[in-house]
Amino acid sequence: MFPKWDKGTVMEFNVDYDHRLDSRGQDPDTHSPTLKSQHQLLWSKPLPNGTLFDLQPERGKYLVHKSNLGEFHLSSDTISHSLRDQKRMKFLIDQIPAAELDEFQSIGSVIGAKILFPGNRIDGQATINAARGFSSRLNDRFDLSLECIRLHYLGNSNPLEPTLSLYSEFFRLFENFEGYVQFFLLQDLVSENCTEVKFFLPHDSSFEGSPRPDSVDSYMQYKNNTIDFVKARNSRIQSWVEANL
Repeated sequence: MFPKWDKGTVMEFNVDYDHRLDSRGQDPDTHSPTLKSQHQLLWSKPLPNGTLFDLQPERGKYLVHKSNLGEFHLSSDTISHSLRDQKRMKFLIDQIPAAELDEFQSIGSVIGAKILFPGNRIDGQATINAARGFSSRLNDRFDLSLECIRLHYLGNSNPLEPTLSLYSEFFRLFENFEGYVQFFLLQDLVSENCTEVKFFLPHDSSFEGSPRPDSVDSYMQYKNNTIDFVKARNSRIQSWVEANL
């Protein structure tokens, strides 16, 4: 069972819409009404157990779900980052043509590059959005964050575990890693059986290696793999919208 939306809403669902256009120069994850509406449309759907995960806007918050499953406050986060504004990357970014960087930033502004995470702080600790952004072992890379989530479902240690464990009730909604991947339409970043993440750059399973590109070639590999994923997810989202809304 899915929420009943007006047909005009579905026709207007543009997966290529740049959420910077209606965010008034501010962070689209917080200030774009189109992005919020798209999140609400996409993720208000049945959980693996069949319960509708209905999302509603709430004053002073972003999107909220309230039911006998619990109360979940969610916020939007970008899962594609050009690294253009990171000071420690300046030496490398200065070698990348501006047009390449602009393309990377643009692809990070469509719905395929967005996801919802719990937005409420627990016991004064960082949210998932903040923890993965500040982690020197992840450098805000979503492929590495998804690997942490995979390891969390297996009960294995990972750099985000102290934070992910705070939100264990949220992750239990999806039952297992495959359920999480399928719910958020992340299939293009994992293997067919959901046992492995497809990393944007070669990954050291100990998370001890640097998560940052260290050459123009590795940056372009990171950029191209990220863009390929976002485009594939955008297409998957479009197909889901056409089939379900």
